[in-house]
Amino acid sequence: MSEPRIVIVSTAGEREDAVSVRIAVFVVEQGIPREEEIDEHDDSAIHCVGYVAGVAVAAGRLVISDEGYGKVGRMAVLAAHRSRGLGRLVLDGIELEAARRGIALLKLSAQLRARSFYERAGYDAVGDVYDEVGIAHIAMEKRL
Repeated sequence: MSEPRIVIVSTAGEREDAVSVRIAVFVVEQGIPREEEIDEHDDSAIHCVGYVAGVAVAAGRLVISDEGYGKVGRMAVLAAHRSRGLGRLVLDGIELEAARRGIALLKLSAQLRARSFYERAGYDAVGDVYDEVGIAHIAMEKRL
């Protein structure tokens, strides 16, 4: 595997790359309706994309809430590239950008099967498991 490159989106092409990864994972693979995946926060969110050999293979986003915390979301890695640390690199990129912007608290809604991934990154579960788009989720948060 060539060295991954993680970027905070700054061009329309990078934004399209982030969306293409999300569509492949959430809409095609997991069956989430496109209108649920691409939402009203996409235009104002800070997007992060992971590339391998120039191809977008991972993505995530950060939405800054009106209350001042960051909401990490839409974390996705193409199936052929999972378990290689790319999700963690994207998460690290999002966290660095949040810290750069002075955000002290990050929250997220993790698919239950990804809970241990976020726990390894320092997130703590808060509350009970709940259903979101037909998939079990748990709220998690981390102080930066």
